[in-house]
Amino acid sequence: MADGRDTRSRDSIGNTFIVAIGVSLVCSVLVASTAVLLKPEQEKNRTLFRQQIVLEVAGIYEPGADIAALFEGVETRLVELDSGEYVDSPEAESFDALAAANDPELGVAIPPELDTAVIRRRARFAPIYVLHDGTTIEQVILPVYGAGLWSTMYGYLALEGDGNTVRGLQFYEHAETPGLGDQIDRADWRAQWPGKQLFDADGNLRIEVVRGQVPPGGDVLHQVDGLSGATLTGRGVSDLLQYWTGPHGFGPYLERLRREASGDD
Repeated sequence: MADGRDTRSRDSIGNTFIVAIGVSLVCSVLVASTAVLLKPEQEKNRTLFRQQIVLEVAGIYEPGADIAALFEGVETRLVELDSGEYVDSPEAESFDALAAANDPELGVAIPPELDTAVIRRRARFAPIYVLHDGTTIEQVILPVYGAGLWSTMYGYLALEGDGNTVRGLQFYEHAETPGLGDQIDRADWRAQWPGKQLFDADGNLRIEVVRGQVPPGGDVLHQVDGLSGATLTGRGVSDLLQYWTGPHGFGPYLERLRREASGDD
């Protein structure tokens, strides 16, 4: 009888809960410890992934190459967006513009009439990537992001040192519709961008993704074919580029590059 009572006691609802809670706590500790241990490696992989995208959009990525070693030829600078000037503080390599956007001191609200990217806030500073040919800026790579149809699209825009001619546009994160909006990842669509220009001869911002195809005799210098079945994603690309290359984004910096390239400075 005593053995039966002990068995019933061990199988009671209270004991079952105690065992379940104990197992859960042990599992939680193991999961949390694993996450802490893996975090440095995850951060390293994210950094290498971003560096690879920068190298790809700049046209200098070599499959199988040491990404970190190749990236040593790229200079990271921090730009104050309002002035378009380089700044030495905060630290460019570690500055998180997405996190800073929501910081009361490091971020600013975007006036609704200017917020074509639909992001509401941006950081006061932005890290950019510069490639030099001797003392001359060969190209700059700018981080750009904004709303698509279903997601925020994050990418990089590569420009010639003239601050106007596109070298490439590549997105590295989004959740647009598979088979439709994700056409922004297709090599043939990305291949349209090199050689396009952001601004016309009068300095007006003209770059855009059109609906359908650029018509014969159309503005081939400033327009890119749209995405079949994904008009709103294409419009989102246009809108985020209009914002980030406009006066509230990198506009002041690009204007400075254009002046320097033309010899006006």
